[in-house]
Amino acid sequence: MKKIDRIREKVTIPPTSLYLSKMLDAGWRLVALEWEREMEVSGEPEVPVTETGSEEIPFGLRIAYDCRHLEDDPLEMQTLKFLAEMIVQDISFRSMADALNAREYRTRDGHPWTAASVFKLTPRLIDVAPRVLSGAEWESRKKQLTKVAWNS
Repeated sequence: MKKIDRIREKVTIPPTSLYLSKMLDAGWRLVALEWEREMEVSGEPEVPVTETGSEEIPFGLRIAYDCRHLEDDPLEMQTLKFLAEMIVQDISFRSMADALNAREYRTRDGHPWTAASVFKLTPRLIDVAPRVLSGAEWESRKKQLTKVAWNS
């Protein structure tokens, strides 16, 4: 079985034909070129990216079809709504993970939920809670939830 080996080199000067020939002779094949330039832009500055060159998309969102903005991810938003209901019921993180797994919800990378992964999602749930816990759907759902022991 063959393995593909890749390297990425930072370009400080344009490559010469001699350098390209040397790489080809060593068995390398050119597969891509990436160009960049600075441009003056109007409007809001871009959000800075992390050191790895990309920014993680918040749970519950995905890149829209036009690749210019984020939109709700229906399955992830459903997961967040379900978690919000369990938070209101004062359910433990372990029990939340078990309930998510029972419904066959998975983390973004396809793994079963753990108490730690649910806990790590808490800051995102706090961000999105005002939107998730509002509206007529939430009002009708709230009535169906059992009373919380400390609030009874």
